[in-house]
Amino acid sequence: MWQLLRTFSWQEWRHHPWRTAAAILAVMLGVALALAVQLINASALSEFSGAVSAVNGRPDLELRARSGSLDDAWLERIATHPSVQTASPILEVPTSARTAEAVSGQSVRLLGVDALSVAAVSPALMPRIEGGDRLDLFAADAVFLNPSARQQLGTGTTLEVQSGLSWHRLRVAGTVAAPGPPLLVMDIAAAQELADRVGELSRIDLRLKAGTNGDDLAADLPLPAQWLLQRPEDGNERASNLSRAYRVNLSVLALVALFTGAFLVFSVMALSVARRQQQLALLGVLGLSGQDRLRLVLAESALLGLLGSALGVALGTGLAALALRLLGGDLGGGYFDGVSPRLQWHAWDALLFGGLGVVAAIAGGWWPARSSQRMAPALALKGLGSAPVPGPRRHLPALAMITGAVLLALLPPVAGIPLGAYVAIGLLLVGGIAALPLGIGVLLDRLAPVLTRRAIPMLALERARRQRETAAVATSGVVASLALSVALTVMVASFRDSVTIWLDGVLPAQLYVRASDTSVGEGNVLPPALVSEVSALPGVARIDPLRATRLQIDPALPPVVLLARPLDTTGAGRAGQSLPLVGNPVTPPDLGPGGAQVVPVYVSEAMVDLHGARPGQWLPDWSRAMVTQTQQPVAFFVAGVWRDYARQHGSIVIDRDHYRRLTGDQRINDIAIHLIEGADEDLVREAIRQAAGRHGASELLEFASASEIRAISLRIFDRSFAVTYWLQAVAIGIGLFGVAASFSAQVLARRREFGLLAHLGLTRQDILLVVAGEGLAWTTLGALAGLGLGLLVSVILVHVVNPQSFHWTMDLALPAGRLAALCLAVVVAGTITAWLAGRAAASGDAVQAVKEDW
Repeated sequence: MWQLLRTFSWQEWRHHPWRTAAAILAVMLGVALALAVQLINASALSEFSGAVSAVNGRPDLELRARSGSLDDAWLERIATHPSVQTASPILEVPTSARTAEAVSGQSVRLLGVDALSVAAVSPALMPRIEGGDRLDLFAADAVFLNPSARQQLGTGTTLEVQSGLSWHRLRVAGTVAAPGPPLLVMDIAAAQELADRVGELSRIDLRLKAGTNGDDLAADLPLPAQWLLQRPEDGNERASNLSRAYRVNLSVLALVALFTGAFLVFSVMALSVARRQQQLALLGVLGLSGQDRLRLVLAESALLGLLGSALGVALGTGLAALALRLLGGDLGGGYFDGVSPRLQWHAWDALLFGGLGVVAAIAGGWWPARSSQRMAPALALKGLGSAPVPGPRRHLPALAMITGAVLLALLPPVAGIPLGAYVAIGLLLVGGIAALPLGIGVLLDRLAPVLTRRAIPMLALERARRQRETAAVATSGVVASLALSVALTVMVASFRDSVTIWLDGVLPAQLYVRASDTSVGEGNVLPPALVSEVSALPGVARIDPLRATRLQIDPALPPVVLLARPLDTTGAGRAGQSLPLVGNPVTPPDLGPGGAQVVPVYVSEAMVDLHGARPGQWLPDWSRAMVTQTQQPVAFFVAGVWRDYARQHGSIVIDRDHYRRLTGDQRINDIAIHLIEGADEDLVREAIRQAAGRHGASELLEFASASEIRAISLRIFDRSFAVTYWLQAVAIGIGLFGVAASFSAQVLARRREFGLLAHLGLTRQDILLVVAGEGLAWTTLGALAGLGLGLLVSVILVHVVNPQSFHWTMDLALPAGRLAALCLAVVVAGTITAWLAGRAAASGDAVQAVKEDW
């Protein structure tokens, strides 16, 4: 076999380098893209987890509040417990910082630590004094920067940190070794004072004495029900789960290039086998068996795949390194924003994706290899065409695959990943392509009687009808690529239309205002005096305040977001926001279990999937997470489900009056400003700036109109999905190259047929019309099949993959114009490609072509 590869196969590759290079390039791009995405995600996740571990340290247990903050009055009681060796309090505040000369700030995290205890638990957070007094560890104006903060804020001796709507100048007293995004560390008492959070803690890290069981400590300490004692590895697992669905879907999308690359290998190998038909036949006459010919072609495919995979691994590694340097670790999902990881290369990843490239190449070469195996050497030597077409095809396997795809699409996700849906899409594509001869036969049998009186169309149609197996092979690349293109087009259009409708529903006000660099429930808030002043400004009809905070309902899942805002859920015209509900709301009962007071809430679709919060049910877990001040028992009732595309892991909406009465929390993160009809928005903005200036905060407010938010959101959406348009173009290009290669192979084997047609009186133009007619028939059928399969795949993507991956639903939208243009472009390009492929065969001498038969 090796001798044949060195002599026979090498001559083919040497004489047709561009065609060979195209197959290698397809495999290389598929492997490179898939490996690059894997390396970027793995490096970013590793760096992110490492930074989290360095900042969090290595405590045995972490004490956190399910919502809000911890009361630091408990610190002494916990620290003096016999089982506790060290208790390290931490206050974490997202904010912004700037140098004295800068106008705008940079997003940073401010950490307050206790220098006497943090070194024993989190050594990376221990401040290191540079040229100052040792007491700077406890100074109210001293701050310590990690390397990333140093890089962004420079090496100056002072900086300003935002608190609320004002800037506070601090002195840079040294550094900390913590990696990751920009981080400022200072004494915890000073941080509490600066952030106006005196008496509050974000968490307490506990190092236990030897032989102490954490479960026993939880039982000994009568902690409030709203507090959570957990192991730090639970937080690391949640950090990984945050981006898992996004990373898996991105990797599957990258593998689409490898899937379409297999069809390009198929096209190249089919053309190669057709061109070498007589040489392969001669080898057969000389003793090379059909099984050996099969192995030879598969070995050629494997070598192409191996070379393409090796180049793809090198290219993918380079792309990953370049992307990490230029873009950081975030690929558009926002999960690793601010992380700048180093490339972490793993041989197993390279072997896995390199092996997938070889497998894809072998799969692409399987059909041509089988064609060479079934070839009759004696007939092929006389130039009588390829192997005879097999008898009636059994379509049961194809129909079984399509049926299996439907059943797999109904399966629930596995560990949050829609594995069944992914396999269903693969089976649907393979089964649909395998069933092409059946569909082609049914359609062409209906068309044949219509064209019996027209010679040229009849010749084209009859050959396409009687060579339906060949037609199916020739158009399989177009069918696969068009199906994927249609599916992506429908999915993106459905998602964009749903997001547009959702934005219209959640942005009812004309103007929105918030404090700059506000994080969910933890960052800067708007002063109550400013909010009251804004509500009374001329041109303002009313304002809708918003309070957002996080709730840790399930320790094994990421926290959910609680949104407290005025609600109009009855449609009776009450001042408040109406939610884009999925289904009809449920009327809450008058009393809850045990006579508890009923508080209606509205949950997002992710809450239904992740936490089982269904309409008409109670939320007992939330009762433990919610800190309430009322003495009467409170029961939270799920009154409806709303669509939320902004928070993947769940959100809960509660009327702000209920929230303030239950918690006493009067803080406001954002305000939605409804203007009086005819009011000038620019004048209202300027009035708000002047009001903020009276509070010393005119430059720390962010303004956005509903149209601006909508335009920015859709622009981000389009940029995020721009890669899908490139994938569609690549897939269609590969499919058309497959048509060209298939037609080239066919016309090479049919030169004698064309010569006979010329002897019968057909001109060169007539023969070209026959070939173009066959191309029109084949690509039209391929476009119809690709459109049908693509629509079926899009249904799985829209109604299965997206809900199981990201826990939101969308309405299916069919962009008829774009789909029609896509199919028409494929048909026109396929017909032209077939016509060009037939020119070479039709230009030969007719007499010589016929004489070769004798």
